[in-house]
This record gives sequence, structure tokens and C-alpha cells, in this order.
Amino acid sequence: MPTQVRIFTMPKSLGETLSASSSTSKPLSTQERISERPASPELKSRALAMETIPEKPKEGGITFASQDSLPKLPIPELEHTCKKYLAALKPLQGPREHAETKLAIQEFLKKDGPELQRKLQEYAVGRTSYIEQFWYDSYLNFDNPVVLNLNPFFLLEDDPTPARNNQVTRAASLVVSALEFVRAVRREELPPDTLKGTPLDMYQYSRLFGTARVPTENGCQIEQDPDSKHVVVLCHGQFYWFDVLDDNSDLIMSEKDISINLQTIIDDAAQTPIQEAAKGALGILSTENRKIWSGLRDVLTKEEGSNNADCLGIVDSALFMLCLDYTEPATAAAVCQNMLCGTNEVVKGVQIGTCINRWYDKLQIIVCKNGSAGINFEHTGVDGHTVLRFASDLYTDTILRFARTINGQAPSLWKTASPDPSKRDPESFGDVTTTPHKLEWDMSPELNIAIRFAETRLADLINQNEFECLDFSGYGKNYITSAGFSPDAFVQMAFQAAYYGLYGRVESTYEPAMTKAFLHGRTEAIRTVSEESVNFVQTFWADNPAESKVEALRKACQQHVNNTKECSKGRGCDRHLYALFCVWQRYLEDENSRSPSSMGYSSPIENGSDQGSIVGSPGKESVLSMSDDMRTRQRGDSTTSRCQEHPVPSIFADNGWDKLNNTILSTSNCGNPSLRQFGFGPTSGGGFGIGYIIKDEGINICVSSKHRQTKRFVDTLESYLLEIRRILRITNRKSTSSKQTRAREIDPDKPRSSSHHFKSRGRMITGTESLRAQARSSTGTRSPTEESLMMSEDDELGGYGFFDAGMLLQALKARGQVLDQQAESKAERAAANARRREIGKKLRLVEY
Repeated sequence: MPTQVRIFTMPKSLGETLSASSSTSKPLSTQERISERPASPELKSRALAMETIPEKPKEGGITFASQDSLPKLPIPELEHTCKKYLAALKPLQGPREHAETKLAIQEFLKKDGPELQRKLQEYAVGRTSYIEQFWYDSYLNFDNPVVLNLNPFFLLEDDPTPARNNQVTRAASLVVSALEFVRAVRREELPPDTLKGTPLDMYQYSRLFGTARVPTENGCQIEQDPDSKHVVVLCHGQFYWFDVLDDNSDLIMSEKDISINLQTIIDDAAQTPIQEAAKGALGILSTENRKIWSGLRDVLTKEEGSNNADCLGIVDSALFMLCLDYTEPATAAAVCQNMLCGTNEVVKGVQIGTCINRWYDKLQIIVCKNGSAGINFEHTGVDGHTVLRFASDLYTDTILRFARTINGQAPSLWKTASPDPSKRDPESFGDVTTTPHKLEWDMSPELNIAIRFAETRLADLINQNEFECLDFSGYGKNYITSAGFSPDAFVQMAFQAAYYGLYGRVESTYEPAMTKAFLHGRTEAIRTVSEESVNFVQTFWADNPAESKVEALRKACQQHVNNTKECSKGRGCDRHLYALFCVWQRYLEDENSRSPSSMGYSSPIENGSDQGSIVGSPGKESVLSMSDDMRTRQRGDSTTSRCQEHPVPSIFADNGWDKLNNTILSTSNCGNPSLRQFGFGPTSGGGFGIGYIIKDEGINICVSSKHRQTKRFVDTLESYLLEIRRILRITNRKSTSSKQTRAREIDPDKPRSSSHHFKSRGRMITGTESLRAQARSSTGTRSPTEESLMMSEDDELGGYGFFDAGMLLQALKARGQVLDQQAESKAERAAANARRREIGKKLRLVEY
């Protein structure tokens, strides 16, 4: 039976597609027009691909209404950046090394720095952002596999209605919500993001759907079909597609219709044995080295209009991918691995894990057999904050849609809704195909071999990484803020303390700060390690009073808050220095008439960089950022040997540049109650990738590394979180009474008039017993109320030095068990209660 595919126009590059409509948009005074100097047609195509979307909002549209009013990302003063850079390096260097870096900075400020700053300022004239083109080039010139290196994941919470937590129902529900989101973006009805009333840049939403990362011989490019109206479904490594939108971006299928389609696909995919289907699972090719994948795409498309070319076009131009997995991961870590890179399961020499059921060049919605769902996204054009909004609205809409089945007056997330497909005239849908079609690729020996080798390389990559999760329920944002700390700074110091407790040193740490308050803003790098943070971890792990530890923590957290605010305003050092580096490279290659890439730097593969080096720190933003890894490209591309007459500027030749940019703790805070976990792979061979979500009553953390004692690190982190709470409770005993609410202030011991006689009857309820039971059952430590009653001899437990913090965790849990074994007899408890009633002692209420 011949393959049934829809003939359609192949998607154009993003710049070509949107420049075609530029005649209807306003002049380019607010747009970027990149004037690169491509030396070949391929590079010309790349330059076009990076042009930005004309952002003239539709009449009455709200999504992009604030774009014209957004300020441009400022180029910091050179001296300010160098000062920030030195401050970030000082706690990571020894005295001699730091003195060398200072000399390098002084030389840079006298020689190359001012000229590079001037060239950057000239380059930025007329452009949307001084860093944007360099940013895209750093991602798109990356040759290593994007899986585990660039693409982050989100794990959604389960559907709150258990009956809907099966694969088909959950997948159909998420697809409908995703399509409503697409419709809102296209009609510009999606309310813009804001931060404390300030509108944020919405440009990234225009790149979220119908977009693909396409490899070429000269690097990747972003392609987009802005009129896309179909989805592609992957099941058992097999590809299916059907239309879901009409020409007006209205839904043409109900949730029930989509459910029928998905069940049909699952039944059809099951007819081919998984071992047989796996041998032709072309999705595995998207995990290959980008240049290899480019060559394989040439094989698929060498005959224009061929079946393979049409199939590839269908995939590239789809709104998004829906991956239906046949597995049910048993643990949180296994679910996270499945969402990030799939499972690795080889049976009789054939890979049948879910790693074959992916297409990493596009946005993917992944649904397991038990209904667990997540999102894996291509990170070049979008940051975590953008995809977080998408994920949150998906989750919210599924709940509200279910609520409307109960109460038709329940609210909707969308300004307008698609007409009910069941009540429309089918003729009004236009030329659409709603019946699922299977893409049947014409397999050649060359493609079969390529799939085999791609799979074995991916299996190696998966096996080189490990994942651990911590769903910490001891406390969360509410407790941290009540103790007077910034939640993000508090958790960042937890990472520092845990690492120092294991290794006795601090390492370069990265966290992204969102800069979307600026036009086309992405992220800036927060450098967590400071002199204050080093002082804190050293104070915490030494024999110091609890008050000293808390005071050191407060100073470290405040410094982190200050750094975060500066970075959010575009006043960090990383992006500015990277732009200066790119300007220098461009100047150097102009002088030498060489252009191996649009900005002139080669790939990690070409110059032998460690495969762990990536361009762009995944999932960072609040989601995401690229600086950690762009910098590995910078290190690998030392041009000293290429051209001795143009030496590398002293700041980039100094060892401090390598030290700061070799990120060991790559962290990102991105999430809300709609997510269960968020994470990404480690950004260096010896580092950890740490995604975390701070919720009201808990902290969810996903840690990855290349087998660097990940479980032990997570255990140490949990130990620290328990111990710092105990220390905070000790120090809070003396200050709690001064933090009472007004209602509590009217209740001190004082002479009572006779009118209060009846009000004084009965014993005051303090909740001591329930708090004690809760504390024992949940963490094994005493509640604050119990500690105020029974001062123990281990109140200064914090001075334990450098022993394995896993022992601390066991000790804290064991302490609760001992207390249970030493419970007082009923008579003793009765006597104690009578004594308390007699004395009239009133226990103070503490923050809990």
C-alpha cells in the first residue's frame, strides 16, 4: 500500500518566512538586521535564519503589545565588568593565581579592552541585542549530540483526576491544551508575561511551535513553518501524523476525536514487534553528532519530492512531537531519565528502550503508559521560563477543562475559544487530514547502518550519566521566607554547603538570571561562589556556635540576592565578556580572511574538546543560559597558534578565564506547582547538573552527573537541609517572643479581672504532642516546641567537621527513633501535665 502523505511546501528558514511579510510590517527601526559577511550560499542561509521576527503586533493583539516599549539590553561599562569578573574569581583562586589575573585585567584595560568595547558598541547599533547573534551562533555551531548536552526536560505533576491518568486520556488532554496555547499565541491573545508589573519580552513564544533545529554542513539553522497545523506522534519508534488545526488556527478535533486517533496509533504500532520497529527508528538519528546527522539528512532528501524527503518535511514542520512511551518508570529518577534521554534497554542485541522514541530537534510532549507526562525541548530559541509558561498553562487548562464538564460556568484560561468542532460544518475545516497517517520511510542499507551506530553511541552516552532526585518535604518556601531568607539564595547555599562537605573545596557555580525585561532578553550568569559563601561553608562545617553559622548564612544569602538583582538588570560580567571575545574573534578572522563559521570559531569536535563541553547551559531560566558552555568553545579555540601577530587578549589568555568557565555546579531554579521535576545533563565531565523547584512546602531537586557519586551528593544535600533547620530553630528560641503577631501580644501573663474568670478555665492548647509526633514521623528530629521543653545535649551538633554527611542524615533520623523508645510513661506524662497546669506556664508559639 503506498504511503499516504500530505504534499506541502517545505518549511523555510525563520528569517525567510517572516521577511516575506515584512512589507506589511513597520520599518526596521526596532528590528535587528544582521549584516554578516557569509562567504558561501550556505552561510548566507545561516545569516537569514538568524534574522529576527518583525514584531508589529496585530490590531487588538495583546501578546506582543509591549515589545516596542521594552528597553534594549545595556552594554555594561568595561571597568564595571572587569570588577565583577575579579570578584567572581577571587574565592576560586589562590593569592598568586588571583594576582596574575589582576595583572591580566590591568593589561586588558590598557590595551585590547577599550578597542573591543568600542567595536562592540558599534556592532550593537541598530541591532535588537548586542549578544543575540553571538548567542545563537554558539548554540547552532555546537556539533555534539543535543541529547543530554543541550535539551532540558520538565516533568509535569500527575493529572489531579486519577481517572484521567492513563496514557491516551492524558495525552489527548495535553494535546488539546497545547493547541489552545498555539491558537492564543497566533491570535496574539496570550497575556504577556510580567514581573512585578513590568512587561517581559514575548519574542520566544513565536519560536516555540512549528520549529526545528536543522543540521547543515556549516552548522545548524532554525527552520519554522508558521502555518503548521499538524502534529507528529511517535510510538514504538514509528511516526504518525494528522492535522489538528484549520487555517485560522482553530481546533478541528475534539478531545475525544484525538483520543480515538491516539488509540488507533497505539494499536497500529503494536502490530510491528518492537525489535523489528527499532531497526527502522529514524528518530535515533537526531541524537547523532550534528555533522553526521547533516550528512544523513542529505541522504534522506537527495531526491526532491521523494517519499523520504516528504516524510522528513512532515516531521520538521509539525507543531510539536507527541511521544507515546510503552514503559512505566518505577522511580522518580527513572522518570526523569526517561524525559531527558529515554531508557536504554537492549534485548537480544536490539535496542528497545524509549531512547528510540524521540526526535530531539523539536519540542516534544512525552507521555508514559501510566500517564506520567513531561516536556523535552530544543533550547536554541527558547529558555526555560518560556517553556515553563507553556507547561503551566497546559496543566492549568486540563484542570479547568475538566471543571467545565462539571460546571459550564467554570472559567477558561483563554480569551476566546475555538468553535466546537462537533458543531461545525466539516467543509469549514478546509483541506485537512484528520485520519492518522503512518510515515513509512524507504530504508536503505546506509540508513540501517546509521541507525545502528547512532543507537550504540546514544546507549554509551546514556550509560555515562546517572540521575538522582530529592523530593524534600521537610519545608519549602514558606519556612525559608519566614526565617528571613530568599528561597533561591537559601537553596543555592545548600548546594555550596553539600559540595564543600563532601570535597572540602568550592568550585565554579552557575545559575541563570532572567533578562527578559529587555528586548529579546535571555539570561545572565549569576556566579554563586562569593567570599561570603566561602565563609559560610567554612563556618558551617567547623565547630562554631549556631548563631555564627546563621549569621554567616544570612550574609552569604544577601550577597547572592544582590548579585541576582544586578544580573537581572544586565549588569553581570559573563555575557559582556563573551561578546567582547566574539568581537575579537571576528576581527581576527577579518584580518586573516578566514570564516569557518559565521562568527569564526570552530566546534568542540574539530578542535578536540571534551564531549562534556556544551554550548549553553540547559534548562536554565528561569529556565537557561549558555555561558558555561559557550566558554568551553572559547577555551578550545585558542588562536594563539593560528596567528602569533594577533595574540589573545590577556583576559582570555589568563587561567582565570578557564577556571570560571569550567562550571562544576550548573544549577537552575525553574518551576511551580504544575511541575514535579526539572533537570538537564551535567555541563562538564566532572560536574553536576542541578535543576530545582522551590514549592511552598517542599523542594524538588534533580541532580545529574557522569557517575560522580550523585546519590551521595543528594544524601549530603538532604542532611544539610535537615541540619540547617535544626540550627535555625536553636537560634530562633531567643527571638521568637519578639516576633509574635498582634493577636499573641494581647495574651501575656498579667493580672486578670474577675470578668476573665471563666475565660481562664481549661488548659491552654499548644499542639506540643501533635508537633512532636509530626516531627518524629517526618524527619526524625524534634519539633521546635519539643526542643524548648527538652534542651538536649547535642544542640551544637553542627561542629562535626568533614565527616560523611550521610552519617549525619542517619544520626538525625536515628535520634527520633531513640526518643520514641524513651517515651515517658503515662504517669510521668500526667504528672508533667499537672505540674504545667499548676504553674500556669504558657509555651511560646514558634514559626513552623
